[in-house]
Amino acid sequence: MLDVLLWFYFSQTNISTLSPLSALSALAFMSEILRTYPELAALIEKRYKQPDLDLVARAYQLAAKAHGDEKRSSGTPYIIHPLAVAYKLADMGIHLNVVAAGLLHDVVEDTGVTLEDVRREFGDDIAMLVDSVTKLKHVRYQGVERYVENMRKMFLAMASDVRVVFIKFADRLHNMQTLYAMPKHTQQRTAAETMEIYAPIAGRLGMGEFKGEMEDLSFAYLHPKEYERMQRIMQTRVREKGVYVSRIIDHTEKLLEGSGVVDAQVHGRIKRLWSLYKKLNKYHDEISKVYDIIAVRVIVKDVEECYIVLGIIHQKWRPVPGRIKDYISQPKPNGYQSLHTTVFASDGEIVEFQIRTTEMHDQAEYGIASHWSYKEDEKSPKRLKWMQELASLQKALDNKKEFLDQLEHMKIDVFRDRIFVFTPGGDVIDLPEGATPVDFAYAIHTDIGNACTAVKINTVVKNLDTPLRSSDMVEIITDKNRKSPNADWLKFVKTRHAAKKIQEATKIGVKRWFVNVLRRGKRTSEKQPPAHQTP
Repeated sequence: MLDVLLWFYFSQTNISTLSPLSALSALAFMSEILRTYPELAALIEKRYKQPDLDLVARAYQLAAKAHGDEKRSSGTPYIIHPLAVAYKLADMGIHLNVVAAGLLHDVVEDTGVTLEDVRREFGDDIAMLVDSVTKLKHVRYQGVERYVENMRKMFLAMASDVRVVFIKFADRLHNMQTLYAMPKHTQQRTAAETMEIYAPIAGRLGMGEFKGEMEDLSFAYLHPKEYERMQRIMQTRVREKGVYVSRIIDHTEKLLEGSGVVDAQVHGRIKRLWSLYKKLNKYHDEISKVYDIIAVRVIVKDVEECYIVLGIIHQKWRPVPGRIKDYISQPKPNGYQSLHTTVFASDGEIVEFQIRTTEMHDQAEYGIASHWSYKEDEKSPKRLKWMQELASLQKALDNKKEFLDQLEHMKIDVFRDRIFVFTPGGDVIDLPEGATPVDFAYAIHTDIGNACTAVKINTVVKNLDTPLRSSDMVEIITDKNRKSPNADWLKFVKTRHAAKKIQEATKIGVKRWFVNVLRRGKRTSEKQPPAHQTP
């Protein structure tokens, strides 16, 4: 069934009738839940095997004593904030060292407790986490220069110990939930840095729940009128489609039971407001083209059952051509795995299904954080390939000017949506969305890029600046007599790697490429306001 709370929220609460400030206050009131230590302890006992509750209790006692009678801007006792951070981390199932550090993350900065006090009481690991979060505390969105420095710090934190970023995300999420109590200029700045820095990093780490919550909370402050419009659209669509989708969910449960798929969980998923806003912009406000405002999610025990369920659904309802996506055999670079299909259900309605295992669902919600869970036999948490590459860039990132030069295309390489393109031999090449055959050629080998003269995409000859799409089969045609690439390729390549190789081979400063990228970005931003500006 559709989540009862969401159904009540959209059917009973008419936020569109409130003033922007009232709407934000209502949003904050509904999103902020005041946690207590007994609730945290109960969650840990439920979520963990043989948890070290003494560690958590000692961390709470120190934090409560250190913060004392201090109040937040919302008027609540300050200890509510570290409790909220720790509760979120515990709900993710992350190792209790991280939960304890969440309770202590503000004591060194805001109280008389020193880092040495923390180290003496809790050991080097927790002290390191608290120290690292303290150093990240002064992230502020104050123009390009500070923005670059903040991105650099966040990158380095991820490369050195991504657990620090988990704590920072939980900290930022609770701050966003209580942002209504802050002055307007603080609301704008905090929402902008959340949208521009935190949400994209959460997305790249596969932490969909954090990304979605941070984007929606930021959206409410950055674009209040558009936010309210999305609320009205969502409210209308849920009222129109909610009962219908509930029937589809019931029908799907019976269908799976009758086919021998037992213990499957079937429930509804409502699209995030910021995601809806972006999709409506893409489709020029044609709501009829957005099929996944309410989707049906099926969670099963293993990969084999994912494909069995896909077959059962397609036997019952005809799939919409071109709308089947297999992210299980080809996961997204952030680790996301699932089967997506859109079908013509009864009465001609179009419904999207997402099919995944429990492990895939945890990965979709918490991304790489799901690999830092509390397991006694865990030896080494999984680290994504791009994070390993990021670690190797630390030396370069230490140079602030170089980082400023590389920021725009680094954002493209690291944060843009990814596509999967095939070589004629069947190898899969992972590229950022919008990449061209030249980017593809250099991703295979520098010599192929330098000698590239033409390309066939799906056996058809195309221009070298043609944007590639997922599942394209790309054949690069080379000339062995060609020794260097065309410097004009810098005008359209998308990846840092390709631009660097072209620059090295042609001896033309890559600065020209940066200028072109920035100009293209400026033209795009003139058409649509950036996320950190209020329209």
